[in-house]
Formats: sequence, C-alpha cells, structure tokens
Amino acid sequence: MVHLRERLKGFVSNRWLVFVAAMWIQSCAGIGYLFGSISPVIKSSLSYNQRQIAKLAVAKDLGDSVGFLAGSLCEILPFWAALLVGALQNLIGYGLVWLIVTHRAPPLPLWAMCILIFMGTNGETYFNTAALVSCVQNFPKSRGPIVGILKGFAGLGGAILTQVYALIHSPDHASLIFMVAVGPFMVIVALMFIVRPVGGHRQVRPSDGPGFTFVYNVCLVLAAYLMGVMLVEDLVDLSHAVIVIFTVILFLLLLLPICIPISMSFIEEASPSMEEALLLEPNKLVPDKAESDTEVIFSEMEDEKPKEVDLLPASERQRRIAHLQAKLAQAAAEGAVRRRRGPHRGEDFTLMQALIKADFWLIFFSLLLGSGSGLTVIDNLGQMSQSLGYDNTHIFVSMISIWNFLGRIGGGYFSELIVRDYAYPRPVAMAVAQAVMSVGHFLLGMGWPGAMYIGTLLIGLGFGSHWAIVPATASELFGLKKFGALYNFLTLANPAGSLVFSGLIASYIYDREAEKQAHQRHHHHSSHDLRLVVVEMLGADKPLKCQGAICFFLTSMIMSGLCIIAAVLSMILVHRTKIVYANLYGRSHT
Repeated sequence: MVHLRERLKGFVSNRWLVFVAAMWIQSCAGIGYLFGSISPVIKSSLSYNQRQIAKLAVAKDLGDSVGFLAGSLCEILPFWAALLVGALQNLIGYGLVWLIVTHRAPPLPLWAMCILIFMGTNGETYFNTAALVSCVQNFPKSRGPIVGILKGFAGLGGAILTQVYALIHSPDHASLIFMVAVGPFMVIVALMFIVRPVGGHRQVRPSDGPGFTFVYNVCLVLAAYLMGVMLVEDLVDLSHAVIVIFTVILFLLLLLPICIPISMSFIEEASPSMEEALLLEPNKLVPDKAESDTEVIFSEMEDEKPKEVDLLPASERQRRIAHLQAKLAQAAAEGAVRRRRGPHRGEDFTLMQALIKADFWLIFFSLLLGSGSGLTVIDNLGQMSQSLGYDNTHIFVSMISIWNFLGRIGGGYFSELIVRDYAYPRPVAMAVAQAVMSVGHFLLGMGWPGAMYIGTLLIGLGFGSHWAIVPATASELFGLKKFGALYNFLTLANPAGSLVFSGLIASYIYDREAEKQAHQRHHHHSSHDLRLVVVEMLGADKPLKCQGAICFFLTSMIMSGLCIIAAVLSMILVHRTKIVYANLYGRSHT
C-alpha cells in the first residue's frame, strides 16, 4: 500500500502528466478559429452587414493576440488561478454573446459586442501562457518539441470542437456559441490544478526521447483522422450513431498520450543514473560558456572582419577570427578601439533596442502581410464558402484548423533542418510558406470547382508555419532574455493585419458586390412583378448576401499580391542574416 501511494504521488507530480494536461488545455485554446463558423449565425440573428462582422473579427483577433495581462498575472498568481481567470473570461464573454444571439438577452450595440468577443477570446492567452511556461520549465532541454506540439494543439482545437458540435446534432446553429462558452470552461476547471511546474529538470529519463516520438505520431494520426472524418461527413449523409462512433474514437486518440506518465509511474523503474547525470550538467556547460563568449566577441568585430573570411575552410576561418579578435582586444586595451554601444544580432535585446533595428521590422511586416492575410481568410471562411454555394461551412473551418496544426508542426521541423544541416537563415522557410499562401489566395479568388479545398490547404499550412518560424527567428536574432516582450509585440501583427485586410478591404468589397447584386435583382423585378418589389422593400433591413466567386475575387487577388511582398521581405531578411546564421550554426555543420 505504501509503495502504491508513492507511485500515485509520483504520477501526480510527473512532468509528462503536466504536458499531457497542457495539450488538452491547448485543444481549447483554438476557439478563435471557430469564428468563421459562428459569424454567419451572429450576422443573421443580429442583422449585421459584412463590415460589422469584420469589426467583430478584429476584436476577436485583438483578444487572441494581446497577452500582456496574462503574462503579468502568470508571474504573480499561481497557474491554476491564471487558468481560472481565463476560463471565466471565456465563459462570460461568449456566454453573453450566446444569450444575445438567441434573444434570451436584449441586444447590445456593436461596440459592446466587440468587447464581449474580445473578452471571451482573450481567455485563450491565459491558457497559452500557463501551458507554455509550465511545460518549458518542466522540459528545459526540450523547448522546441514542447512549444511546437502545444501550439499545434491550439491550431487543432477548432477541428476538435467542430466534431463535438457534430455530435450534439442540434438544429440550432447558435448552440455552437454555447459550446464555445461552456466547453473550455469545463476542461480548464478539471485540469487547472495539474498544470504547474513540478521540478521537471530532476525527472530526465531514457524514455523521454521515445515519449516525444510517440506524441508526434499521435498528433499526425489525430490530424489524419480528423481530416478523414470531416471529408466523410461532408460527402456522405451519416447517421447519428456513426458520428457518435467517430467522436468516441477522437476522444480515445486524445487520451492516448496519458499512457506515457502512466507507464513511467506504474510500470517503469526509476532511473537515478539519469538524475545524477543531470546534476553534473553545470560542469558540462562550461565549454558552452566559452562558445558563447566567442559569439559575443564575434559580434564586436562584425564590421571589422573581411567578408571573404566566411568562405574559408572551418579551421582557417577560426584561426583568422582568433587572430583578429586578439588584435581588437589589444587595440581596445590601448584605447584605440572603443566598444560599440548596444547589442548585436544574436545577443540579448530589450524591446526598445529591437525596435530600432531594421531586421525586427522586416520580421514584423512580413508577419503582418503573411499571417494577416491568412487570418482574413479564417475570419471570412463562412461567407466565402456560402458565396460559392457550400451549405456546410464547418468543413472548411475544420480543414483549415487541421492544416494550421500541420503547418506549425512542419514549419518548425523543416526550418530546424535548414538551420541545423545547412546553417542557412530560418526566414527562408517563411518565404516559402508565404509563396504557398499566395497560390492558395489565387485559387480561392478564382472559385473553381474544388479550389476551396486546395486553397484552405495551402493557406492553412502557410499560416501555421508562421507561428513556428517567427518565434524561433526572433529568439535567434534578438536573444531570449526579453523574449516574452519581443514575442508579444510581434503577435500584434495578427490583429493589425486583420484590421486592414478584413476590416477595411474584404468587408468593403463584399458589401459593395452584395449591393450591386441587390440592385440588379431589384431592377429585374421592377420590370416584371410589382409584388416582388414590395417583398424586397419589406425585407430591406435584412443583411445583404453576395453570391458567386466575385464576392471575394478582388480581395483574394490583393491577398495573393501581399503574400508575394511578404516573401520578398523575408528574403531580404535572409540576405541580411546569412553571416549571423553561419556563425550560430556553422560550427555544428562543419
């Protein structure tokens, strides 16, 4: 009995249990991607036009991106309290939206609806912050896989919630808003005491590597399964019993990772040798200190080193650099050379120091154009699919959520191959993603049969890749010391892009085309039947709807062009940072 009690205690404090619980929480942190499914319900119930819906979308994007308060509270409050604050925000915000849409509460002005959408979606930032910070502290040597998997589950959340909604099988489409309000709240309350730092640096085991491999395989199987289920549900009229079976299998796949902490706590024996080896790691890190000093010295002489030195063989390059460093050190000691003020690329920057660097703004505007255009499609998927004659808009929301997930996993993996194997700048992967998105926007604009499926595939993959590549690039060029402030500033590119592209461009063009079609119908009816004119006049307060590829043709072409500009900005950043990446990763490559 005592042995079992110790095993249970070890299970509760196992860092893999925290990681699995964080994955489940992150699957609720993608509710913002469901806006494309709930916006048609809000639009029809409250008689909004497309410009008003676009303003709600911008409020949603702001709520999803402004995480300064969540980051500050996570430093002050325990993690369970921060998670509870986020869950309450989500429940109150979307709960009130559901009450208003179903006319259980009196309607509010548009600005108040924007505040509710902002409040509800801002709860995601608490889920993200608590999950990421606790898991990075528990897995300090595996930050890359941890962040990639957790951000991937956030991208997959929309598809998971859509499948749960299909299980409910409610004819009332507003019930999706109710599920968005209540579902995450229930999950967070159930798991909030599990997600916390548990001294993970003392739990290193040989099975950690296979554990990550198992989780990656589960993620890929989960994405493939959801993709297959969504396509079958869209193409075949299934019975409710079959949908129940599909959903049960989905939950079993989500539960699979719990096998890792169960196995470690109740089946495997502890590995004290790994813990002892970890205690010796501070001694192992001494050579790394010398390497970091070399990189800092390199940044001091970045302007002094001839460019042809980088083309020499590794041994000769190191000899030349060492000789030049010695000369600079001697000159500095004699007062002939003064140390330049401020950090250099690859060192730790504050936000204010980064804001005066061209590289930082190249990242920001490339992200604004690329990610902002993708977010515009996500926010308008409901209207896009309806205008092309698709009745089931949820299938495209689910698909782009899955491709977003795979883009985050794949973008981090392939960009890591680029820098590790070739010592080439990581932003080249972002340029490729933006070129792919440009093709996706073009296909959506043409409105060809089946183009909606291919377009959402390309845009989802490209959009997701941004959020695996940009954080890593920012940490490499501007350091980790103030990474939180730098990353939170870069995420503002998302709502900024949505405000311009969705709030101003897409909504204006959609409403203009809808007004043209309404005027043409009115003119046609006036010459045939007076009764139809009366009917149209009585329904004049209803929101205008646009039909056909013309509704988003011009918007998609503009987005395609902006993605090409974003790719050019990314390639400029690649050109500017070749030397930095060659010196960051060149030694391991050679």
